[in-house]
Amino acid sequence: MPADKAIEQLTEAEAAVEWQELARAVAQANIDYHQNDAPKLTDATYDAMKRRLAAIEVLFPQLATDSPTSKVGAAPADGFAKVPHAVRMLSLENAFDDTDVTDFDDRVRKFLGHAAPLTYTAEPKIDGLSLSLRYEAGVLVQAATRGDGEVGENVTDNARTISDIPQSLTGAPAVLEVRGEVYMSHADFAALNSRQAARGEKTFANPRNAAAGSLRQLDASITAARPLRFFAYAWGALSEPLAATQLEAIARLAALGFATNPLTRACTSPDDLLAVYREIEAQRASLGYDIDGVVYKVNDLALQARLGFRAATPRWAIAHKFPAELAWTRLEAIDIQVGRTGALSPVARLTPVTVGGVVVANATLHNEDYIAGRDSKGNPIRDGKDIRIGDWVQVYRAGDVIPKINNIDLEKRPKTVETFTFPTICPQCGSDAIREDGDSVRRCTGGLICPAQAVERLKHFVSRAAFDIEGLGAKQIEAFFNDPDLPLKTPADIFTLASRDAASPLKKLKNRDGWGEKSATNLFAAIDEKRSIPLHRLIFALGIRHVGESSAALLANHYGSWSNFEAAMTHAEIGQGADWADLTAIDGVGAVLATSLITTFHQPAERAAIDALVAHLTVQDAAPVATDSPVAGKTLVFTGTLEKMSRAEAKARAESLGAKVAGSVSAKTDLVIAGPGAGSKAKAAEALGVQVIDEAAWLALIGSP
Repeated sequence: MPADKAIEQLTEAEAAVEWQELARAVAQANIDYHQNDAPKLTDATYDAMKRRLAAIEVLFPQLATDSPTSKVGAAPADGFAKVPHAVRMLSLENAFDDTDVTDFDDRVRKFLGHAAPLTYTAEPKIDGLSLSLRYEAGVLVQAATRGDGEVGENVTDNARTISDIPQSLTGAPAVLEVRGEVYMSHADFAALNSRQAARGEKTFANPRNAAAGSLRQLDASITAARPLRFFAYAWGALSEPLAATQLEAIARLAALGFATNPLTRACTSPDDLLAVYREIEAQRASLGYDIDGVVYKVNDLALQARLGFRAATPRWAIAHKFPAELAWTRLEAIDIQVGRTGALSPVARLTPVTVGGVVVANATLHNEDYIAGRDSKGNPIRDGKDIRIGDWVQVYRAGDVIPKINNIDLEKRPKTVETFTFPTICPQCGSDAIREDGDSVRRCTGGLICPAQAVERLKHFVSRAAFDIEGLGAKQIEAFFNDPDLPLKTPADIFTLASRDAASPLKKLKNRDGWGEKSATNLFAAIDEKRSIPLHRLIFALGIRHVGESSAALLANHYGSWSNFEAAMTHAEIGQGADWADLTAIDGVGAVLATSLITTFHQPAERAAIDALVAHLTVQDAAPVATDSPVAGKTLVFTGTLEKMSRAEAKARAESLGAKVAGSVSAKTDLVIAGPGAGSKAKAAEALGVQVIDEAAWLALIGSP
């Protein structure tokens, strides 16, 4: 499916249309792959579509209703009995480059509060059909496909015909669900297709389709005639643990008689993982069966349990996919787009080319450093080759939602092309575009006088997580922004729209193309409905740089009311004073975010726009915190090393009990939980007379073992 426009360029209407198309396509691809065993898309195309769909949902969260991005597999097909999984069969998060792998390691260690290196396992990602085998008292009693992760298909009779699957086990736990992948070797696949062709029957497109179609036969005798294999690599329900580590558990499965992949290795760093990835990738063509990547897992099963799961993927594992298709094309132009925060974003306009089944006409160029052939630290990328208009460039997707340029063919570079000069003047308003120290992005300084920033801020203001005004989406914002009779230039203008329309002798909204009396009346009613707004939505809607939904909620919960928040921002001074200390003491609010907030409230034009807006609103105070726990409503600070749980786990537990967690001690702190190594925060608590307890007392307080 073509993706000819960068996501950040999409209007809400365009995004809605593309979301519907992508959601249908991804959902159908899931059915084709998991239910019909006849995928019509390549893995790279499917990955790219799903990633673009997810990216659209990030920018337009109102569209993410019943999305295939939050689902696993597809519903079980008709004709098979349904089998609920005692333990869900989830999919894996994907990694596509080295940075994704190091980010995975960072996320795991940060969540666990684990500074030392961790041991991981690395194993080939088999391209087959997932299967769960349930053994009771050592006897195979049930086999089920993954289905939608919650419910699979009962294929017990078929699974019994696979020679790699033991019918009975000796020395196994009383209940053991073994999970793995059914696949077909290249040699067996070729022989099967030869037999099918000789009989005049349907041949298969690839070994994965052949394996999945063979296992999911209603007649088990057909399955028995097919050369299926099985690799075991995981487990579901257990009556007792298999082992303490992933590697030991796999060895236990091998000892019980299951085939396990001999290429599975232990690794102690991201570099080790990447080394194994490249070794396996080099062997890919000679393995004799299909793989599409390498799976990394945290080796310690106790740590896996602590890391737990997201909605559809575990935190302790990731699948590093092999590279997708590359393609060469001509770079025709470089356009500069201006975003809501003034960021100047370069976009490559390409001669359209098909990459992995998707027509690509645009590619991100990130920033001026990327174009110049260097990273943010000045180190060369692409061997220092810069990008110029007219270059012959290599484009890749590799699952990324927006295509990127991978390389430049200097031999095909026309002699007449010139080095690209990144603009220092905003192309929209003519204001200076500056690059602050430490920032990789150049930004327009025009603020509200820049039409590009103004219209994007208005779109943000009416977005789903902000004011969410029915009938006033991105498309309508663009039209009203340029309307000479009923212009919307600032958020406050939205709330005077009805009165200005009533006062206008001509050109009433109801008489314009695309509008009628009912739609205009509905819009004015929808605007009136949002004159009363929760505090956190208002803070987010202001579009202040670095303030997202979660930080807006933190600020709202901390200050409680608009009057408190407004007064604090008015009186705060960057880097000093009690208001600055109070603001930066909020866990999750650092100096960068705090500086952005204060700067916004101290800019005359920005402040005037905010004041004009709030004059039209009733701002609802933040909801009071829960009162049914011993720490509800209290402000806590964790310091030192916690031995029973990580800092992230402790924070999440405290917040779930209605507490606020701050990053530093102040007079507003109610309780400090200090572990070994507590330093300045414990001393500050003592000086302020704040109660300090250890981790054991904290766990006793909240009733946790």
